[in-house]
Amino acid sequence: MPYLHQRWAEGCTDATQLWREIRGRGYRGGYSSVRDYLAPLRLTTAIPMPAPQPPKARKVTGWIMSHPDNLTRGARRQLAAILAACPELAAVQAHVSAFADLMTQRRGRELEKWINAASGQPLLRPFADELRRDLDAVTAGLTLPRSSGVVESHVNRIKMLKRQMYGRASPDLLRRRVLLAD
Repeated sequence: MPYLHQRWAEGCTDATQLWREIRGRGYRGGYSSVRDYLAPLRLTTAIPMPAPQPPKARKVTGWIMSHPDNLTRGARRQLAAILAACPELAAVQAHVSAFADLMTQRRGRELEKWINAASGQPLLRPFADELRRDLDAVTAGLTLPRSSGVVESHVNRIKMLKRQMYGRASPDLLRRRVLLAD
């Protein structure tokens, strides 16, 4: 019994392991006797809670990409702790927020300045290089009120209908379906 109490105090609370240990020291009783003896100790001893798991990278990315007003209080608190612990990630988050402001407020004229600032971040450099590759179109998309979104949605719908109809019937039926689909 003193050995069991000593091992329990050391943190070993597995009845099977303790039974094997005392059996090696000469104990002849069964496992259930040891389990039953340890049961009251389980009720009086506070079981330590495991440390909380850090959030997954995908979750943190989602928090960074979301508007701060759309985050729960707990998510905001966790994100703030993560950004405080990792200055590189905090810098990336600042650039992402600045880009989101450029997009939502249609300030495309400031895009070149943002690209130059973001190019200093290794995680954002490939994205900034892609934006620089087609700078005029991206600037127009972030500045002008017009959009090709309506046309793109029709093209996407027609492509979806073509995929659904592949190998099913003649082109005449596909034509009718494209023209009559809502």
